[in-house]
Amino acid sequence: MESGAGKHWTEEEVKALLSVWSEKNIRKQLHGTLRNKGIFIYIAKRLQELGVCRDWKQCRAKYKNLKYEYRTVKYAHNSGDVTKTMKFFHDLDAILRYEPVTQLAAEENGRCSATEMQLNTSPTTDSTQ
Repeated sequence: MESGAGKHWTEEEVKALLSVWSEKNIRKQLHGTLRNKGIFIYIAKRLQELGVCRDWKQCRAKYKNLKYEYRTVKYAHNSGDVTKTMKFFHDLDAILRYEPVTQLAAEENGRCSATEMQLNTSPTTDSTQ
């Protein structure tokens, strides 16, 4: 699969990027990290193992574009505009909903409540003390 700098990402390439991005350790490293060149070098190497020839800059650019498009669609949906869509919205929702709560995510209708409940049900937080 030959891919140059100006070539569009194919559906298979995006799916491969999403599969690597969805890994817990990758999500954890990407969240809140400003200097993330090393992470994207690792992602590019992992993609190469999957047959996707993209350099780290292309991976970072695609990551940022997908994240921006996801947030745009998510904001539109939260504002009542369900006409705005994107191809990999559900895949990205599964990946990005586990990020720590932000101002935008706090406005969602209880999306983060399951995670919060899991954190609050640990045996050390027994309320019968």
